[in-house]
Amino acid sequence: MRVRECVTPELVDAYRRDGAVCVRQLLSPAEVALLREGIDANLAAPSPRAKVASRPDDPGHFIEDFCNWQHNAAYRRVIFESRLAATAGALTGSKQVRLYHDHMLTKEPGTRAPTPWHQDQPYYNVAGEQNVSMWIAVDPVRRHSTLEFVAASHRGPWLMPRSFMDHQAKWFPEGSLAELPDIEAQRKTLPILGWDIEPGDVVCFHMLALHATRGVDADRRRRVFSVRWLGDDMRHAPRPWVTSPPFPGLADELPAGAPMHHALFPLLWEKPT
Repeated sequence: MRVRECVTPELVDAYRRDGAVCVRQLLSPAEVALLREGIDANLAAPSPRAKVASRPDDPGHFIEDFCNWQHNAAYRRVIFESRLAATAGALTGSKQVRLYHDHMLTKEPGTRAPTPWHQDQPYYNVAGEQNVSMWIAVDPVRRHSTLEFVAASHRGPWLMPRSFMDHQAKWFPEGSLAELPDIEAQRKTLPILGWDIEPGDVVCFHMLALHATRGVDADRRRRVFSVRWLGDDMRHAPRPWVTSPPFPGLADELPAGAPMHHALFPLLWEKPT
């Protein structure tokens, strides 16, 4: 199946309207198996960037890791050889698509730790509108444990990014951005999006879309691989603090406002002429 058969004009319209869509069965069973292999290798040997995001009294375990595509052959094959980059091009309307970074997130059975409501882009070192993040679960995910979004929240404004465990403003100074509203208190009145997920499905969302997840059931493991993509208008936005993930030394090589033309962000798709 070609990308245009998965990513219909209606799906593109929905992405630009809502900031999040689910592309069903974008990855083949073989590609999903590769990602499982890559995630399991990553879990067996986490990088120095890995973080445990659950508390010691959590009956499960939540671990994240970042920026491993250069050392994880399975991740690299799926990123470079699948239809993901072309899908990013279709959704963003870009002529070129570059890899930004990869992100592994695994919640073991019974993990209670939620991922709180937030936007991703304020944690990053990029500016622009043509971007897409992809959330790829290699295990089936029930609706109540899936990634959820507030539809159309990608239109802004930027909201204060805080650390998930202790709610500290480690990125933008206190008072410089609007605070996140209480989404859970407004669930009945907000347009919340989310889907039951089967392996092969890919949830695609804008880096400014408000999103969150809950914990997982005791009989379910939730291994997820995320990959972020940069389209035509994305530019370097160096910060005076450590971004998440960090790119140490990049500000010395890539000026503020420059396109993300750097070996860390390989060009992986171009629109056919």
